[in-house]
Amino acid sequence: MKTAHLPDQDQALESAHRTFSIEISALQALEARLGDEFVRAVSMLLNCEGRVVVTGIGKSGHVAKKIAATLASTGTPSFFMHAAEAIHGDLGMITRHDVVLAISYSGAAQELLTVLSVAKRMGVPLIAITGHAKSELAQAADLHLDAHVRQEACPLNLAPTASTTATMALGDALAVACLEARGFSAEDFARSHPGGALGRRLLTLVSDIMRTGDALPIVHPETSMPDALREMSHKGMGMTIVVDDTHKPVGIFTDGDLRRLIEQRGDIRPLVVADGMTTHPRSVLPEAMAVEAATLLDANRLTQLLVVDASGTLVGALHMHDLLAAKVI
Repeated sequence: MKTAHLPDQDQALESAHRTFSIEISALQALEARLGDEFVRAVSMLLNCEGRVVVTGIGKSGHVAKKIAATLASTGTPSFFMHAAEAIHGDLGMITRHDVVLAISYSGAAQELLTVLSVAKRMGVPLIAITGHAKSELAQAADLHLDAHVRQEACPLNLAPTASTTATMALGDALAVACLEARGFSAEDFARSHPGGALGRRLLTLVSDIMRTGDALPIVHPETSMPDALREMSHKGMGMTIVVDDTHKPVGIFTDGDLRRLIEQRGDIRPLVVADGMTTHPRSVLPEAMAVEAATLLDANRLTQLLVVDASGTLVGALHMHDLLAAKVI
């Protein structure tokens, strides 16, 4: 092997452009070949009563693992089964209600052919993705999707490059076609990704992150201003909630209200909270989505929001920092 040197800039860019060009051409050729077999494959996946078992080995195994993950996250229950592990016990993962999606560019991998024979005996439908329509795997499968490429991006035409790109794209096309046929929504996607940003935005409720109980700054309308300020400082929300005897909010007294009151009255020590509170404070229900609360805060240029139940009784409060901490915004 020759000693590697720092690449020539023009040569490196030329290599990259050539790789992109070859792989784009492979995808365009693949797109032109799509037809009834693809539609039948989508139908088979949609009608699967169990799981889609995606299997492969080598580079095709890596591609198969990604396709299985994409199918699973977009509404088509699926898992990856390594073809080598399959013939040493993992074939027990397959049930009669499943569909097997076998990936082998050559269509001749012995491990895949063993999986094929077992699937056939069980009566499990099998879809093969290969680059050779006359291969043993392609011929024996119930459906064959042709991922043939004219050449690899590798200048030696050996390393799987354009072929893995074409196979990956074919898997994505299957997943998206199934997603659209199922009417899979952003909310459905979020349920599959509760730890992601979208999951947090679409699954987090106000009740999940609101402050409650002793964490809430609460006073009554007749509370003296010094006592109200102590409550605000102690609870650290930049405001205090003003409630009546039934624990229903009648107002809110914020840092902004405090500044305005000082400008108007000067010495505020003789005053009570009712003298400076904002009446009819904005509120949200605890079962509302946290992202809705964020939108309400932003639209009204607020930093705090009260949480009340259906009867109007105070149950909690939100600060903009709570939404930031929960990564809802």
